[in-house]
Amino acid sequence: MSFTAIFLFIGTLLISLWATWRVKSVYAHWSQVTARSGATGAEVAAAILDRAGIRDVQIVAHDEMLGDHYDPLNKRLVLSQQNYYGNSVAALGVAAHECGHAIQHATAYGPLHLRMSAVGATQFASQIVMWLPLIGIMTNIISPHTALWVMALAWGIIMIFNLVTLPVEFDASARAKLVLAEMGFIGTPEEIAGVKKTLDAAGWTYVAAFITSLVYFLWHLLPLLTGGRRD
Repeated sequence: MSFTAIFLFIGTLLISLWATWRVKSVYAHWSQVTARSGATGAEVAAAILDRAGIRDVQIVAHDEMLGDHYDPLNKRLVLSQQNYYGNSVAALGVAAHECGHAIQHATAYGPLHLRMSAVGATQFASQIVMWLPLIGIMTNIISPHTALWVMALAWGIIMIFNLVTLPVEFDASARAKLVLAEMGFIGTPEEIAGVKKTLDAAGWTYVAAFITSLVYFLWHLLPLLTGGRRD
């Protein structure tokens, strides 16, 4: 493996690790700060969805910490136990963020639907970038030139998916910050800052994913375009 490849691997890994550490650290801090409204994440989610006229989305709790998400196929808003039952600033921010995705779905927000349509292709591409290098090394049944094209295409699909994810996540966070203040669930400068820091930290994980996929896409594509060689 070349020095450049090692540098790119370590560099992107450090970016991802930093983003993950950052969101966990910020969340841990603001999950200890109770919102003065006293509302739980589940109550906030229910109120936001009701205000938006969305009454066909089920709000459920699960055990995975920071595994909160909105499932558009089954119309389920899934919150971790800590955020579902908790009344911390972080819990309210996360719950409102996931409501943002539900509202995006209900209003046919373009980037969300584009991301949904690309899930299958992205999962397939992820399997390619994971297994093709190993298959190539072990069997030598595919030429290096062909492997580069396949890897570049796969990483390109992942990169585009991660790029589309950015406006989806940032828009959901913007909606969350606004609606929490408008509905009176947060109001003090500390609470507003806490929600912003929590959601902004989460946003960096998606930025890190995009940077990683972009780097590997270019790493495989540029030699094909320039006629260069890699170790």
